[in-house]
Amino acid sequence: MKKAGWIALLLFGLIVVMDKLVMPLYISQGSMKVVPDVTNMDYDAAAQKLKFAGFDAIKSYHVRYLSDVDSNIVISQTPEAGLEVKPGRNVYLVVNRRDKPTFPMPDFLGRTEFDARQMAARLDLTLQNVQTSTVTKPEENGRVLSQSIPRETIVKSGTLASIVIGRYEESVEGIKKIAVPAVLGMSLAQAEQVIVREGLTVGKITTEYSALLVPNTVISQKPAVNSPVSPGQPVSLTIVTTE
Repeated sequence: MKKAGWIALLLFGLIVVMDKLVMPLYISQGSMKVVPDVTNMDYDAAAQKLKFAGFDAIKSYHVRYLSDVDSNIVISQTPEAGLEVKPGRNVYLVVNRRDKPTFPMPDFLGRTEFDARQMAARLDLTLQNVQTSTVTKPEENGRVLSQSIPRETIVKSGTLASIVIGRYEESVEGIKKIAVPAVLGMSLAQAEQVIVREGLTVGKITTEYSALLVPNTVISQKPAVNSPVSPGQPVSLTIVTTE
């Protein structure tokens, strides 16, 4: 009887240990899971990986459109990879916006080159083919004289644009020069009239495709705006084509 009592007491002790220590430890270990890393993965593949790990994927979108990131790629995740959380928790996956946002073209005229570039960067515009033109007024030095896309024109993120920056040089006495007029944003017919009226000639005309701008709109000119040239100097133009 005494031996049987000891056996019963031992069994009771084992049950208490299992109930109070082993089982809670086992349960607590099984109640947490490590969040896998799914950044830079395709969204569908990332959602499958999370589901297999015991989590639910929720799609969310980046605050700003990123022109160089595909809309199906996971940019970031919350909770972050490596964290221990409860299974079944939502993991928010941030992807790029699918549609490029549109907005009115800003007015760069009169701004410094630095300000124009900063503004373009904030709006995700790309300033290419930045030209310089000689000016005779010191206050125009380093300022935007013209822009290829007229202000208030509706454009999208990633749109390419060009500007002309003034570079101050004192005029040379006794040499007759004509300042090249600004014809950017004009129709070809308007530009030709202005060029001829100023005593210059229309030079080579080239075309560049754009689905956003009106056909035959002048988007580039050479020599640049306000460049001092001799009478009869040809002015080459680049105009928009939709084909």
